[in-house]
Amino acid sequence: MRTIVAFLSIVPTFQLSAQDTSRIAEAQTVLSQLVETYGVSGSEAPVRDVVKRLLPSWARTETDTAGNLWVRLAQGEGPVVIVAHLDEIGFRIDTIRADGSLALRTRGGFIASLFEAQPALIHGERGDIPGIFLPRDTGFTRRTPPPLRVSVGATTRAGAESLGVAVGQTITMRKQYVRLAGTRATGRSFDDRMGCAALILALRQLDRAKLKHPVVFIFSTREEIGLEGAAAAARQLGTTPRRVHAIDTFVSADSPLELPNFAVAPLGAGAVARALDNSSVTPPAYVDSLVRVARDRGVALQIGTTNGGNDGSTFTPYGVVDVPMGWPLRYSHSPAEVIDLKDLVSLADLVRAVAEDW
Repeated sequence: MRTIVAFLSIVPTFQLSAQDTSRIAEAQTVLSQLVETYGVSGSEAPVRDVVKRLLPSWARTETDTAGNLWVRLAQGEGPVVIVAHLDEIGFRIDTIRADGSLALRTRGGFIASLFEAQPALIHGERGDIPGIFLPRDTGFTRRTPPPLRVSVGATTRAGAESLGVAVGQTITMRKQYVRLAGTRATGRSFDDRMGCAALILALRQLDRAKLKHPVVFIFSTREEIGLEGAAAAARQLGTTPRRVHAIDTFVSADSPLELPNFAVAPLGAGAVARALDNSSVTPPAYVDSLVRVARDRGVALQIGTTNGGNDGSTFTPYGVVDVPMGWPLRYSHSPAEVIDLKDLVSLADLVRAVAEDW
């Protein structure tokens, strides 16, 4: 794994194939900018700024006290809510130790071993500060690895602080969007930059004259640490939405090393209706209705069940039906997630169809 990531880092981060359609090229242009922007849960402002820049010129945005970005279309009762989250997994500095190393608090779910012995990036007020995620010093002989720490090269607390390191700052691993063969790409934080990209692409193509009801697009904050931004939006909207669509990852077992007995949604086969996950169950009638909407528009759609939660589940206590949608993702929450750009185009078309036709 580490050898592969190191190799990919020398490949140009943005490539267009001669066979790319205009839709694939646009999808990649939007997605790559979102992926290469850092925004750990609670520090999403840089990603929010990129989203605002990529939206169509007619879109009027507002930011609430939770940091969520809203785009409201049409007026009236019973809006449809479509939400994707801005944040990514990462770390926050919990303590600067006497030896200058940094003790961390995770922001989201992790396989910590994937970050050992990798370059780190501390996001400071004066700019980014390079460091490393420390490898375990006893190699593979220790059954339980020690808590993950970061070093910036300093040997004292004062030395680290002199570089601008402070408790509360966020830390990530450096990342790049890298095009693979065909329409595949790899990188980190496709969860949920793919969802954000789908909303942006759908808004660019949306025919506002076709809307049969108000639609609210929300780019939410702090999903990875408890759906906090979506919960704030749900409280604000209360019982008024007719339904909510959370646009997020479908963690797929479509991998050469996994057993195909759960959560199988092949990459490149289109968007996915998340009929069941750990946080919500979509009523079967709504799944059937979504299938009809996709079929009428000629949009590729898969149906599956997977692990994880979604922002829409914060609306269900108010009686709002949650109909989450996503795309298949390999190797979720790792430094080498894999997606297919065809699925992004499919998902954007599905979001548009849901807004216009359903």
